[in-house]
Amino acid sequence: MGAAPVLEELREVCQPQAKLASRNGEHWAGRLYMRKISLRVTRQLVRTPVTPDQLTWTMVVCGIASGAALLIPGLTGAVLAAVLMQLFLLFDCVDGEVARWRGQNSATGIYVDRLGAYLADAALMTGAGFHAARSGFGGWVSLGLATALGVVLLKASTDLVDVARARRGLAVADDESTRPRSQGVATVRRLAAAFKIHRLTNGIEASLFLLVAAIGDTVTGGVEVTRWALIALAAITWVMVPAHLLSILSSSRLR
Repeated sequence: MGAAPVLEELREVCQPQAKLASRNGEHWAGRLYMRKISLRVTRQLVRTPVTPDQLTWTMVVCGIASGAALLIPGLTGAVLAAVLMQLFLLFDCVDGEVARWRGQNSATGIYVDRLGAYLADAALMTGAGFHAARSGFGGWVSLGLATALGVVLLKASTDLVDVARARRGLAVADDESTRPRSQGVATVRRLAAAFKIHRLTNGIEASLFLLVAAIGDTVTGGVEVTRWALIALAAITWVMVPAHLLSILSSSRLR
């Protein structure tokens, strides 16, 4: 095992400014705090035989486990789900950093990374349904599954832009191309972005939202707060599905 690389040198290679500055390429929590943590973890991992693909699969396991944790009733399940989702984010940062340092980027890694994002968010929403049901299945589990489906559709509609462009022989869409051509759609999008409510369709934010709801349940002695939280997540998700599709079709992303 050799000496750990210098942090500044590691940052220059593993955290290119173009990626961190990209609105769609980096989660806000990554920019705010996780990249500071991940670089120190990466500094140790690059000295070991662990591969980027192994780290990506670890990320996937953490994401799915976050949803499964919500099967545990009460505050314990919600706390564990939030912690596992933070680990999901950590490994999501670390796998790419190790890959860039070693020059081991692969199509398999990218594919599994995206698959993990789908599975993690869907698992969390499904777990929220079971958490809200408290016992048995009923409509709450169905609502969780419906929310999970909506989240998957949101991610798929974004990823399919790259698929469509690749099949037409076009380069990957940049941030500028995401701007709607319609002034009306652009105004609505700016209003939505100002309130940041759409972020709750992401597993990181949703896990924290559900943790706050679970704390509310602990105070009130039931699961009503979690149930209202799940209703809110479902409503936001299914408002976002057609809105996101309209945003894509009214922008230059497919041109």
